[in-house]
Amino acid sequence: MSMIAAFYGGKSILITGATGFLGKVLMEKLFRTSPDLKVIYILVRPKAGQTLQQRVFQILNSKLFEKVKEVCPNVHEKIRAIYADLNQSDFAISKEDMQELLSCTNIIFHCAATVRFDDSLRHAVQLNVTATQQLLLMASQMPKLEAFIHISTAFSNCNLKHIDEVIYPCPVEPKKIIDSLEWLDDSIIDEITPKLIGDRPNTYTYTKALGEMVVQQESGNLNIAIIRPSIVGATWQEPFPGWVDNLNGPSGLIIAAGKGFLRSIKATPMAVADLIPVDTVVNLTLAVGWYTAVHRPKSTLIYHCTSGNLNPCNWGKMGFTILASFEKIPYERAFRRPNADFTSNKFMIQYWNAVSHHAPAIIYDFYLRLTGRKPRMTKLMNRLLRTVSMLEYFVNRSWEWSTDNTEMLMSELSPEDQRVFNFDVRQLNWLEYIENYVLGVKKYLLKEDMAGIPEARQHLKRLRNIHYLFNTALFLIVWRLLIARSQMARNVWFFIVSFCYKFLSYFRASSTLKA
Repeated sequence: MSMIAAFYGGKSILITGATGFLGKVLMEKLFRTSPDLKVIYILVRPKAGQTLQQRVFQILNSKLFEKVKEVCPNVHEKIRAIYADLNQSDFAISKEDMQELLSCTNIIFHCAATVRFDDSLRHAVQLNVTATQQLLLMASQMPKLEAFIHISTAFSNCNLKHIDEVIYPCPVEPKKIIDSLEWLDDSIIDEITPKLIGDRPNTYTYTKALGEMVVQQESGNLNIAIIRPSIVGATWQEPFPGWVDNLNGPSGLIIAAGKGFLRSIKATPMAVADLIPVDTVVNLTLAVGWYTAVHRPKSTLIYHCTSGNLNPCNWGKMGFTILASFEKIPYERAFRRPNADFTSNKFMIQYWNAVSHHAPAIIYDFYLRLTGRKPRMTKLMNRLLRTVSMLEYFVNRSWEWSTDNTEMLMSELSPEDQRVFNFDVRQLNWLEYIENYVLGVKKYLLKEDMAGIPEARQHLKRLRNIHYLFNTALFLIVWRLLIARSQMARNVWFFIVSFCYKFLSYFRASSTLKA
């Protein structure tokens, strides 16, 4: 019998961010391994005209929860959706709902956050810092609370090369940042943002670091632990391989490359691609929740959930593995060959890539206009290139994360718990995982018909030839313009033609002598 699964039986659990990628997988695992838990409270906002109940129904009727319904048929009754808005004071939770949360909650998993790299500092601070502060205040009023688990990111201290399982101070106190944003206008905030984040690449990593400081400063007597996952990707094993439902992490790159929208990225081939499967993060999270509540460590422990130090895979290998998967699992409806180069040198020529990326999109939009449809490819390409540029910081660097606490926790688990809540990434086969990832993106995210793979493969072969013809024509046009305008280009051209002629003459003469 799993001690961890038994621990969550009969518990009332609060999950923030339950409608997100990590939150959904966390709920699924809890219901599947501890179907006798009492209730899971989730904080939800009505969205796109849907009520809270409709959003819960939509989540539970996804492919992800199919196995849950077999072991926990009354799963609908065990989810208590509470209206909340993390942008508002006290989350805008009603008095009745707040009283129920304060009096009943045993475990809190704080997964909610904005993960947008280009988010404004005001919004990022509100969701990643102020909301954490308010949740800690709520937790301090919960008499039955046993553990508070805060999900941060391994990149909260990405300005350092080696990162230990400790909380690093920021130059400015979180309270000062929160207070300042209350009276500063947006233009001033945008102006001072680069100075505040310093050598961090974006507001996301900066505010997650501030959030950790808030946890440390305002934890009081709470039992708290912090988990720092790296790049969270599709499921590895549970509830089945390859499940993913968002464009974050490598998923967007896989789609862009598979559809032919992305041909190259500015990456360092030997930089470690510190990808971690979402079910690995969930297993560690649940194990940490159990350990924190049962063993009550004297201080706040930080757990790194990373793969680079135990089972590294660099971006070069990752790229080749993804491209190899495309040969087996081609994507439909692409307008160019999926030949993204994930191993490009960081000093690649950007102007040629810009033309190569945008020209087919412009041509395709022109075709859409002729057929009376709304052009969309140029806009999509601009968005994609903007996303890729924000990822450049992470695909050109490697970090070293210590994992002492994570390995300590693994040694504390029984053999049964090590099996049921496996977070040992040393067992991960990258080739198999990436192939399942590519298949999962196609099947679960794009919802493409798997029966159409042979036809899609033939379609991509035709598009590959079109792509080659386009590049050849583009090269000849550029070269012709150079010859017309540059004496040096003409000299090079005459040299090449003369060399080829001499080589052919030599080859013919040699063939005649042998005959």
